[in-house]
Amino acid sequence: MIPFSILDLSPIAEGSNASASLRNTLDLARHGERWGYQRFWLAEHHGMPGIASAATAVVMAHVAGGTSTIRVGAGGIMLPNHAPLVIAEQFGTLEALHPGRIDLGLGRAPGSDQITARALRRTLDSDADAFPQDVLELQDYLSDTPRQRVLAVPGKGAKVPLWILGSSTFGAQLAAHMGLPFAFASHFAPQMMLQAIALYRSNFKPSAQLDKPYVMLGFNVFAADSDDEAHLRATSMQQAFVNLRSGRPAQLPPPRAGYLEQLGPQERAMLDSVLSCSAIGAPATVAAQLQAFIERTGADELMITSQIFEHSQRLRSYEITADIQRASKG
Repeated sequence: MIPFSILDLSPIAEGSNASASLRNTLDLARHGERWGYQRFWLAEHHGMPGIASAATAVVMAHVAGGTSTIRVGAGGIMLPNHAPLVIAEQFGTLEALHPGRIDLGLGRAPGSDQITARALRRTLDSDADAFPQDVLELQDYLSDTPRQRVLAVPGKGAKVPLWILGSSTFGAQLAAHMGLPFAFASHFAPQMMLQAIALYRSNFKPSAQLDKPYVMLGFNVFAADSDDEAHLRATSMQQAFVNLRSGRPAQLPPPRAGYLEQLGPQERAMLDSVLSCSAIGAPATVAAQLQAFIERTGADELMITSQIFEHSQRLRSYEITADIQRASKG
């Protein structure tokens, strides 16, 4: 089976706090390293009561410093929020501290609501439409022979692999044009997944970083020792999505028996759509769903996310998933 990696949003569970979440993040990374996961990525979100990874590069330093072999990355940095030079310096520093272990995934969404995005942007006229140019500027800062007069130190010559993130065909086209690996956010925005994958693969141009297309897909896994237990654990994430889409972002709520049955048809349809790239169940159930998804998409790698309320149960879900991946190798 293809490589599996971990996407962690450092979830802040209801009744907990950011300190506990960040301790749990490092604990998950250490377990993931032992279980054979390829990468451990964190994402930039702002103004979200249930997510503690807003200062993504800082959390990456925390994780990389507490592990030794797993790759640590951003999935991603929302580049419209930042000057490319600042990101080059941050990730050049991370690469200097942890050589050969740092990934940099780049997205063009603000990762927040519009009011927060306005507070974050480096100028009032920053625009997601400038994203391709920002990626080129950042790529130049990290190159061996930058063309710009300003140097990123650390940063110049850093061998930090760049990834393009996306939830539409825009990111697929840019990744293909630049010859970069492409990570699609199918774990929460799967509607254009197959179209984006096909567009990326058919238009890919080899680059110095990558000679052929490489697709990573986000995938939700809620694994437990029984199907019923797994479906109960998944209700925390389901509640969080409904709260977010209803304009009520909150901390990750505890599981709630019978939650789906209490929803109206509109909310149920929304969840069925946004969480369609998910596996929920006991090990055999999850194994079959993972295999079916890989065969349907031809993914080169899966980025597994598991938003489960209890940290011990989240660890168990990732352990089961790792066991499935290892068993597939025979």
